[in-house]
Amino acid sequence: MRMESSEEDDDFPAIESVTPQHKIDTIYQSNTEKGIRKICFELLDLKDAVENLCGNMRTKYSAFLRLCEEVVETEHELNDLRKHISAHGILLQDLMTGVARELEEWTHVNDDIQEVEYRPQVLELDNTFSTEEVDQRMVFLENIDVLLAEHKMDEVIEAIDAEERSHPELKISADTSTNEPSFYRTALLERKLILENQLVDTIEQPSIGIGELKKALSGLLKLGKVPLAHQLLLKAYGSRLQKSIEAFLPLCPCYPETYSTSLSNLVFSSILLTTKESANLFGDNPVYSNKIVQWAEWEIESFVRLVKEHAPSSDSATALRAASVCIQASLNHCSALELQGLKLSKLLLVLLQPYIEEVLELNFRRARKQILDFSGSDESMPLSPRFASPLTTFATSSDSSLVESGIRFIFIIKDIVEQLTHLVILHFGGNILTRISQLFDKYIDVLIKAIPSTSEDENLTDLKDVPFRAETDSQQLALLGTAFTIAEELLPMVVSKIRNILNESKEAGIGPVENVMPSANNTLESKDWRRQLQHSLDKLKDHFCRQYVVSFIYSRDDKTRLDAQTYLQEKEEGLFWDSDPLPSLPFQALFGKLQQFGIVAGDVLLGREKLQKGLLARLTETLVLWLADEQEFWGHLEDDSTPLRPLGLQQLILDMHFTVEIARFAGYPSRNLHQVASSIMARAFRAFSARGVDPQSALPEDEWFVETAKGAINRLLQGASGSDTSEIDEDHIIMHDDGISDPDASPSSLSSMDGSGSESFASAEMGDLESPVFSDTES
Repeated sequence: MRMESSEEDDDFPAIESVTPQHKIDTIYQSNTEKGIRKICFELLDLKDAVENLCGNMRTKYSAFLRLCEEVVETEHELNDLRKHISAHGILLQDLMTGVARELEEWTHVNDDIQEVEYRPQVLELDNTFSTEEVDQRMVFLENIDVLLAEHKMDEVIEAIDAEERSHPELKISADTSTNEPSFYRTALLERKLILENQLVDTIEQPSIGIGELKKALSGLLKLGKVPLAHQLLLKAYGSRLQKSIEAFLPLCPCYPETYSTSLSNLVFSSILLTTKESANLFGDNPVYSNKIVQWAEWEIESFVRLVKEHAPSSDSATALRAASVCIQASLNHCSALELQGLKLSKLLLVLLQPYIEEVLELNFRRARKQILDFSGSDESMPLSPRFASPLTTFATSSDSSLVESGIRFIFIIKDIVEQLTHLVILHFGGNILTRISQLFDKYIDVLIKAIPSTSEDENLTDLKDVPFRAETDSQQLALLGTAFTIAEELLPMVVSKIRNILNESKEAGIGPVENVMPSANNTLESKDWRRQLQHSLDKLKDHFCRQYVVSFIYSRDDKTRLDAQTYLQEKEEGLFWDSDPLPSLPFQALFGKLQQFGIVAGDVLLGREKLQKGLLARLTETLVLWLADEQEFWGHLEDDSTPLRPLGLQQLILDMHFTVEIARFAGYPSRNLHQVASSIMARAFRAFSARGVDPQSALPEDEWFVETAKGAINRLLQGASGSDTSEIDEDHIIMHDDGISDPDASPSSLSSMDGSGSESFASAEMGDLESPVFSDTES
């Protein structure tokens, strides 16, 4: 047990000393008392300080009251002094007048004795009346002085007006010379001047209300100060407008899109209110109406400067929206002002037009950068299915970047159009449509670069600018389909808002706001805009067709498949004249190439038959145009040293008929193709005639060529021909497409154009050859 207790002592060592509780209470009690005493002393000191302060305030307040009483007494004494001075002045004036009269009477005393006898009575009577009149005038002037001292301007105006009605001679101005100057009239004019100064001071008060302003202006009008009153009216309303604008300007950054509308409301509402008040107070006086117009024009110029100074960055969509709502709100206000006789729309548009055009220019530059800069950020550009679906159909046939570029183009144009208001479109719609067509033309240039060229330098340059390439037929057709869909379907939908407003204004005959100078850029017709889009689209089609046809004509080693040797050899390769003659091998290959192209186009451009047939027609025309313009071909054919045979001429004529029949069979006959083929045959006819070959005797009837061409198409479709129609190169190079003039004469006329085809290579049947049709698919 002892051992255990020792272990416990080791674990819990004994406490050597413990402070008693009563000692702790004593210590803390003494500290608390000391703290309480200290606080009490501080409170007593604070009480003394407060009592001293209150005593000082009472003393100073009493002194302030005494001072106020002394000021009031001094004002009364000053008023009394003014009254005494006025009375003494009147007395002195009357005394001077009396002395003058007495002197005049003494000069006439010797002339009229009888008059002298009655003079004392008359003088006594006049003095009696003069004294009474002087007393009345002194009282009136004293009352006026009191009212002026109390700033009771309305009562002063009424009193002076009544006095002048009772004494019309008082209305004579101080500048008017009179034979008998009146001290009373001079004193009255002095008080009217004091009243005028008080009215002016009241009007110029910054915090004056509308009611007080009207009363003060009416007072000036009653005093005859009409020009001064109108000047102060404009100054007062201009000052109120300036204060409102200064209070609003710090808020402009908070409302970047609508700040211009708020400024417009402030400015034009002030102009409208000022115009109404001017008409109420001054009537239809042309002098003051012109001053209102000048003042309003100055305020509008200041307004336009403020809009420009506080506008967002001009290349942002926010700036375009702010400018649009500014035009809309301001022109609406101008329409309201026209009811008051103020026509300010023309001035407003003249001042705002440079700013609007700058905003449009920079916004379209930004749009062009976003559309053409493919290395930018992949910002999300959501489009409704109505706009996106037609483009996404090409996603399976092309690079996704192509579809994304088309969606980006439509999204950016749609975003710009959505920022425009009705009146902005009415005045600048033609300008905007022109810019959209120019932007589309830039986009077409990018698509042109995506089609490979035979020039290696051009290919390297294009690869740096365009992230997608259209190498295969399906990719190139998807590219063409994207451009066609944008130009023919999506852009008209996006700009329908602009076109509808312009068409409605044109049909209604209202045009821009009356008296507003029309802009030359706003005269663009809807059909002209569509023609601009079609021109850009045709540029892309022509480039594609040139590359496609040249890749067909030239092999990889730059040797041409179609040259003059084809028609200079007799019974050689490429010429088949048996019971069923065929076109030359290059034209057989052309048929196969076009047939293959038509099948691919039917898949990629499904539902766009117009584009399919247009491309096939252009391809065929491009080949014929190349042949008509190929100098090397005609150089060999027209060389005097080259032997020519009738069989070569017959083969060339058959090839031309065969080309025309291909177009008719596929449903895309073209008048241009017909004319170029005729010009080629006419030139060949002249070349052979110059060498002694008689075309009339060497060539069969025209119907023979037509039927032979139809039969050749039938045989090629059936696969009965032994010619090679599958040898097709994929190389692309640029070729020339200079125009061909109509021939003077043709040895063999082509088929007449009397119908309209509707089938493509992908859907045409051989039975169509029995009743071919031919029409012009492109104007």
